Amino acid sequence: MKSPEHTVDRRLLTSCIIGFFCFFGSYMRLPIVPLLATSLGADAVQVGMINGVFMLTACCLSIPSGLVSDRFGRRLPLLGGLLLLAGSSFVLYWSSSLPQLALIYLLFGVGLSTFSPALMAYVGDVTPPEFRGQAFGWYTMAMYCGMTLGPAAGGFVANSLGLRPVFPLAGGLILAMFFVVLFFLPTSAAARRSSVSHHAVLESLKSLMGNRQLLACLVAVFGCCLGYGTFVTFMPLYMLSLGMNTVHVGLVFAAGALVNALSRLPSGHLCDRFKDRSILVVSGLAVFAIAVASFGLCHSAFSFIVAAAVMGGGMGVAFTVICALIADAVPQEKRGLAVGCYNTCIYAGMMLSSAGMGPVIRAEGFRVAFVSNGVVAVLALGLFRWIYQHRSVSD
Repeated sequence: MKSPEHTVDRRLLTSCIIGFFCFFGSYMRLPIVPLLATSLGADAVQVGMINGVFMLTACCLSIPSGLVSDRFGRRLPLLGGLLLLAGSSFVLYWSSSLPQLALIYLLFGVGLSTFSPALMAYVGDVTPPEFRGQAFGWYTMAMYCGMTLGPAAGGFVANSLGLRPVFPLAGGLILAMFFVVLFFLPTSAAARRSSVSHHAVLESLKSLMGNRQLLACLVAVFGCCLGYGTFVTFMPLYMLSLGMNTVHVGLVFAAGALVNALSRLPSGHLCDRFKDRSILVVSGLAVFAIAVASFGLCHSAFSFIVAAAVMGGGMGVAFTVICALIADAVPQEKRGLAVGCYNTCIYAGMMLSSAGMGPVIRAEGFRVAFVSNGVVAVLALGLFRWIYQHRSVSD
């Protein structure tokens, strides 16, 4: 008979493999779609709106997806989400207009909002509290390793073969993960019961919003993702406007994601040993804010790579600890819903920056946009600390 520790290790390892390849495939196309859009005649505002459609969809559906995973188990949204992610990659190959890109990115948003909360909740389900920081360190490190290599691979493929061949390659990798989930991912305990009834949805949300530890984490995530959304959406256009190419863009994305990934595991170990984990969140957010603002001062590929690496380190520390804090803050039967709220804040922040920064860039330029997002991250840091300290006193 297999020991419980062996079973947990197997489930965590399988989750890490799925997360790596899914985000590798998704992030292969991340720096390519804005370039494809501009080749079809889009300007910065239209690129922002296309990304905004994806973010809006993911934002609106993450909470319902979390509820589905609480009620019917993690496998159903995992399998459905992977099919949608793979399908959206394949059809991008044949897209020929901006409305088509927007529609396909809407499908991408549905897939990611279905898949991501379920897998993150699954990791929380199968790991004990005393190991949770390290477990999320391993999982998010695997996820961000995929985010590291994906943009670089997408940039090199696009530079060698053109923009469109990136999409079927990405879709094939994601589709392979569908079969890994289907045949190799064991069912978690949460998947064998119905824990959230329809009439209890609003009550569940109200109770979660009264949880100050969770609320502080959501505020931090939202503020951070405003800056990250500007980076993801507009960095390719910013660098091209300065005379750089797709390889440079891929390297900048890769540098940020690589340091993000490498910082996850040590951050998880620290998280399990710190009494006041909020110190780690505040430190990570401060580093992130400085890095995002510094993009406005960059003039060369090397300076962009350094700033992106610093940004990735800040995110890696802050978000690893936030994941563990959220998993600890709520009972297992509401964990999918809480993770759905977390993902909603991610996509809401990225959506608002994608849609809102386009007009700012058109009027004032890229530099003003990045400095503004650095200031917003500092404000989010202060609000997180205030809410979290209030929670410590009241609880």
